[in-house]
Amino acid sequence: MTARIERVVTEGVVTIDDAEYKVENNTWIIGDDEEVIVIDAARDAETILETVGEREVLAVICTHGLPDHVGGAIEVAARDEAVVALNRKDRPLWRETWQETYPDIDMEDEGIFGVADVELEVMATPGVTQGGVSLYVEALGVVFTGKTLLADGPGKLAGEYPALADQLTAIGERLFTLPPDTRVLPAHGEETTVGEQEPHFDDWLSGSLTKGEAAADPAEPPLADGTRASGIKLSFDE
Repeated sequence: MTARIERVVTEGVVTIDDAEYKVENNTWIIGDDEEVIVIDAARDAETILETVGEREVLAVICTHGLPDHVGGAIEVAARDEAVVALNRKDRPLWRETWQETYPDIDMEDEGIFGVADVELEVMATPGVTQGGVSLYVEALGVVFTGKTLLADGPGKLAGEYPALADQLTAIGERLFTLPPDTRVLPAHGEETTVGEQEPHFDDWLSGSLTKGEAAADPAEPPLADGTRASGIKLSFDE
């Protein structure tokens, strides 16, 4: 087994209620000494490519289309004429960042990407976005979850859950059926494991995630991913 995983943390700015906040994003690089796939190429393409070095970029895979996660996709892919992959349902979000182009590959559930000596299986995990996906690498015991599942629980968009029922269904039926020691590598924050998160699932189903939302203080600082309830508004019209 020669494949390995590297994490690149980049910073960008999200505007919330006319105020600017720095946001940290995880970009994941999986491959060996010769070739890599880049997952969620955030804004800072230069920093990502510095980590890639002279290795060939085979593909840039976007787990979802939110602007702060696809901002470096075109530049990273262009260096080696790599393909960009995104679920078709997130094309409207992609177009908010890249108005004159579409990704090269419309990812579908159970699709497979190969790099070095491992395979990445596409798992549809909608919720935060309609076309959100996770990428499971059985050989390495990891799953890249985008914003679907973070170390502190299900991810949010602007501090809210756009489609919580869909998100919890995806987490329960897809992510929590993986082995407990599977490493969860999200788009924001630190990693966790399936086994660390699964015991909280019943509480999430019973409403613990949404209790007290109405009473939230609008002056509180943004969440770990730089958002809060009154933040970003996105259109899902093609």
